[in-house]
Amino acid sequence: MTKTYPSTRIDGLFFGKVQNHWPGRDPSAIDKKPVIGRHDINELGFVEDAQADPDHHGGVEKAIHHYASEHYASWIAEGEIPAGTTPAAFGENIASRALSEDNLCIGDILQLGSAVVQISQGRQPCWKVSQYTANKKMAYLFQSTGRTGWYYRVLEPGSAGTGDMISLIERRQPDWSVRRVTAARLTRKVSQEDAETLAALPELAPGWRKAFAKIADGEKDEDTDRRLLGSVAHDNFTKVGLQHDQ
Repeated sequence: MTKTYPSTRIDGLFFGKVQNHWPGRDPSAIDKKPVIGRHDINELGFVEDAQADPDHHGGVEKAIHHYASEHYASWIAEGEIPAGTTPAAFGENIASRALSEDNLCIGDILQLGSAVVQISQGRQPCWKVSQYTANKKMAYLFQSTGRTGWYYRVLEPGSAGTGDMISLIERRQPDWSVRRVTAARLTRKVSQEDAETLAALPELAPGWRKAFAKIADGEKDEDTDRRLLGSVAHDNFTKVGLQHDQ
């Protein structure tokens, strides 16, 4: 029987520039704007997109971030973002429908325009998504809902534009959906056996494999405050981009 893999069209591409959004805090390129036309992709992602903190955002393992547009309706219905909020509100590079954390797996290889990419990991939300949405709970909500999106590494450079197809062409790890692996990484609620398996999963980003190796060794405690809250207190939110009533 021939396997049928999911595919869809790119609804939007979004690029950002490094800017100082919040006085006294680190700069960010989370404020991404829609672009038209075709755009080159190399091993670090879209050539015209910037990353302010390459140690934690971007790099070969997090070259491109893709987010399911269907999630916006859920966030709006739950009152976490304003009505009318549109894609790129979370700093994603690609917006589309029909692909999600549930029907994609770690290691999946996709045709993205003329480029070939592979899913390397889910997104670990940080304080910047909370700042940018002016919702101090957002980073935590990303974790608790599993609506994190996912990252690609680039296997073959190329180009892509809005309207191009993005299609799954090979599935190597059918047991490890993006949602399942991301939940295990962010909650650290995972069996020792699964942690050992994920620590050895070749398609998973090295940083996540290392984290699962620690979990398999019994190190389940992790200090996430710096990632979720940043290096300063999180109660002074400057509203940039979205306007959100607290």
